[in-house]
Amino acid sequence: MTRGTHRSASEAADAIRQGDRRVLAQTITLLESKRSDQASRGHDILEALVAHTGNSIRVGITGPPGVGKSTFIEAFGMFLLERGHQVAVLAVDPSSPVTGGSILGDKTRMERLAQQEKAFIRPSPSSGSLGGVADRTREAMLLCEAGGYDVVVVETVGIGQSEVAVHGMVDFFLVLLQPGAGDELQGIKKGVLELADTLVVNKADGGQKDAAERSAGQHRQALSLLRPQSPNWTPRVLTVSSVEGTGIDGVWHAILEHLQALEASGEHQSRRREQARAWMWSLVEQGLHRAFRSDPAVAAQIEGLEREVLAFVTTPSAAARKLLEAFGRSSAG
Repeated sequence: MTRGTHRSASEAADAIRQGDRRVLAQTITLLESKRSDQASRGHDILEALVAHTGNSIRVGITGPPGVGKSTFIEAFGMFLLERGHQVAVLAVDPSSPVTGGSILGDKTRMERLAQQEKAFIRPSPSSGSLGGVADRTREAMLLCEAGGYDVVVVETVGIGQSEVAVHGMVDFFLVLLQPGAGDELQGIKKGVLELADTLVVNKADGGQKDAAERSAGQHRQALSLLRPQSPNWTPRVLTVSSVEGTGIDGVWHAILEHLQALEASGEHQSRRREQARAWMWSLVEQGLHRAFRSDPAVAAQIEGLEREVLAFVTTPSAAARKLLEAFGRSSAG
């Protein structure tokens, strides 16, 4: 932190609880740092805030490129702000493979929302590591909750496993779709549809309104063939116009109905507990992987064993066994 470098963890935590967005952003930067001293300081601040987390509605949003995620999130965020909510938007952004920086670059995609006092927008570049960015996003989400943001939107900017990662950290998973039909299951895999709590066809305005309604009907039919992931909720298919702001209220009502249904059955809390447990073990696995590869006894054998596997001189299982045995001996010593 700049001016706040000498601030204690408890002082920084208090500042975040009082709504200081600058300290919130600085703390997220600490958590994202590859320097262990800075990351450790970030974790100290987060630990001081744990008792004040968990009080938001966590909404995950994904969709294919060009679907209008930014426009939708901005319209959704403004809708919530007008109703007295505080909104944080976090992006699981697997980074530009060329520059290594955030694909988002800056907040200009949601300029109007970014200017609002009760909103906070944060892209999180991962330098190519989805696991790392997912963990940083989880930590940022907890900090935002402690800062009073009662709706936290987690957006997937990348494609592939990022949807699964985001689904594992939110209460409600929304998939945005384009108007269109048929093969316009548009780069959205069946597995992602199965994760969705609601599908939203965007751009339901002007000449695309009829196409959006047809698309919604086809997706309702597709969803009817899939088994719902929760016995307490049947996924919806809705249409919206992010530009006109129509249908946004229907999306919010679906989120609230979903929350009410899962809270009434006890599924909401059990899902949150399971997410926390899975997050803990993913961190353990990442730590073990780092310790394994950096162990001198293992590092000394990796290159040679990889060569033997590539040349079919030894099997992958035999090579893995040798590396694990080397790690075991080194750890025991």
